[in-house]
Amino acid sequence: MSRNSLSNIWNLGLKEFRSLSRDWVMLFLIGWVFTFGVYISAKNQPDTLHKATIAIIDEDKSQLSMRFISAFYGPHFKKPDIITQHDTDPEMDRGHYIFVLNIPPSYQRDVLAGKNPALQVNVDATQMSQAFIGAGYIRTIINGELSEFVRRYRSLEEGPVKLEVRMRFNPNLMQVWYMSVMEVMNNITLLSIMLTGAALIREREHGTIEHLLVMPLSPFELMAAKVWSMGCVVLMATIFSLYVMVRLILQVEIAGSIPLFLCGTLVYLFATTSMGIFLGTVARSMPQMGLLTILVLLPILILSGSVTPRESMPVYIQNLMSLMPTTHFVALAQAILYRGAGIDIVWPRFATIILIGLVFFGAAHARFRKAIAQMQT
Repeated sequence: MSRNSLSNIWNLGLKEFRSLSRDWVMLFLIGWVFTFGVYISAKNQPDTLHKATIAIIDEDKSQLSMRFISAFYGPHFKKPDIITQHDTDPEMDRGHYIFVLNIPPSYQRDVLAGKNPALQVNVDATQMSQAFIGAGYIRTIINGELSEFVRRYRSLEEGPVKLEVRMRFNPNLMQVWYMSVMEVMNNITLLSIMLTGAALIREREHGTIEHLLVMPLSPFELMAAKVWSMGCVVLMATIFSLYVMVRLILQVEIAGSIPLFLCGTLVYLFATTSMGIFLGTVARSMPQMGLLTILVLLPILILSGSVTPRESMPVYIQNLMSLMPTTHFVALAQAILYRGAGIDIVWPRFATIILIGLVFFGAAHARFRKAIAQMQT
């Protein structure tokens, strides 16, 4: 590559920076997804029981019922409210409580008499994940307190085999540690595709693509300029998000090397920005670009392993997604940031992403040349 070609790529990249600086909507999107977007995703806990509202109808007024009331505490439950039977339906209709536990009269006396009295738990099933998990928690808590009350002491029965559970990489099972990093990786994919595709469409909508076509510039130079400039923007936003949002504000412990992860991100951006240019040549306007991005992003993000483990997917889906750079980037990022893996472990992922990136870059370049040839005719 000649010095003149490198100079053209550099200057065209600077032009992309200036063009992006005037696009306030895109700047707001970049700022939002790498700051508040990461924070909201990390703090949102839809699949865990966290401060669930519960009310108790205590018609027994016994020592056992008081044990039940005192057994529900944070962080899984809020402090139980004591209500009457008459208040159950109105309060649940208003959505004030997810769970209402009804302790019938003479419950303790029936338990001590060896009878099998029943407790009623009303569940607001519109809170689906909370209702399913919370019902199991309530059953476990009630059974534990009831067993201890009947025996008059707390006992731990040991089986013939002792199971020692050790939590690796996230000992406190903090969902913030997982969701924050996964959201950063998802945003890298989203922004790298959107920015490069939008940069190409912006040229067409503003009429500057015609000016570039009359200059002695090759399609490779035009494409390479958009790849390095938009990739640089996403990389800078990623660095800020990891050091400020993830480590400083969310207090997430990063086990591995962030510089090594950023090297992997740089390689990954080579592939995703090429995908963005390819989509930009297919779409004719920003609305079309948005729809195409949804069609591409949702499958590669959901099936990449960042939402659910790949091992739980059908084998043909696993084989198909192995052709996508997102799958290897998620595995690379998890190995580095969570498990502290070094380059000696993740280098096959690096090599695979580079290979897939070259394929995407070649396909995008061929499509870009074809689109430019159609514009010139």
